[in-house]
Amino acid sequence: MNNYQSSLFQNQQYNYNNFFLIAGPCVVENEEMVFSIAERVSSICKKLEIPYIFKASYRKANRTSGSSFTGIGDEKALQLIQAVGKQFNLPTTTDIHTALEATIAADYVDVLQIPAFLCRQTDLLLAAASTKKIVNVKKGQFVSGPSMKFAVDKIKQAGNENIWLTERGNSFGYQDLIVDYRNITWMKEIGVPVVMDCTHSLQQPNQTSGITGGNPQLIETIAKAAIATGADGLFIETHPNPSIAKSDGANMLNLSLLQNLLEKLVKIRASIV
Repeated sequence: MNNYQSSLFQNQQYNYNNFFLIAGPCVVENEEMVFSIAERVSSICKKLEIPYIFKASYRKANRTSGSSFTGIGDEKALQLIQAVGKQFNLPTTTDIHTALEATIAADYVDVLQIPAFLCRQTDLLLAAASTKKIVNVKKGQFVSGPSMKFAVDKIKQAGNENIWLTERGNSFGYQDLIVDYRNITWMKEIGVPVVMDCTHSLQQPNQTSGITGGNPQLIETIAKAAIATGADGLFIETHPNPSIAKSDGANMLNLSLLQNLLEKLVKIRASIV
């Protein structure tokens, strides 16, 4: 990470050899939930000296069914994300879907996340770049690791060097994803920090029920392999009760399992740096 990116964590005491963690619920459901999750994850990361960024979507634009939950209202959700950051001295991130949203969300968060299915959307990348915030671009399910250099080039050409790339698997048939860990190496060669999305990479999309499925029992496997292959950061969506989560519950990590997982990952990281 460059100096600007490292400054995200200036309010945190952490081990410089550790990976950084982006974690939180899939979407803002209510005030109590986001604050309780942030408090718990922040406490774990302080103990393990892991730099931490709180994540929550303020609105879900990409849903299988038109009846799926999308949010509690844009401004209200963004204000809650901002309040979490201030309360726990944490940097924050949320995903955006249009150029206008980039300008709006930049007033509330520190990192703008570009969804995988929009990673080639030039106007969105340029708008995110123009905010001068860190832009975290998720690699599309249909894109190779090396070809993500074009997304990076677009952002750099707009005058923003603060870029991360996130691996989240590739489409495997109609209803599954597969992770090619070569992409972590290839994207690191582009010269930007690389994050592994340990939860969305286990999605089972396009279910006939209208609800995306998942394999959360494999989150530990995905995360261990990512650290072993050199990922700079991990992205993990977590919830105290995924079975009742309003979005992506089928592939989120139960919050009660997070500390044990991170303890293992810190040990793996220490063994390879």
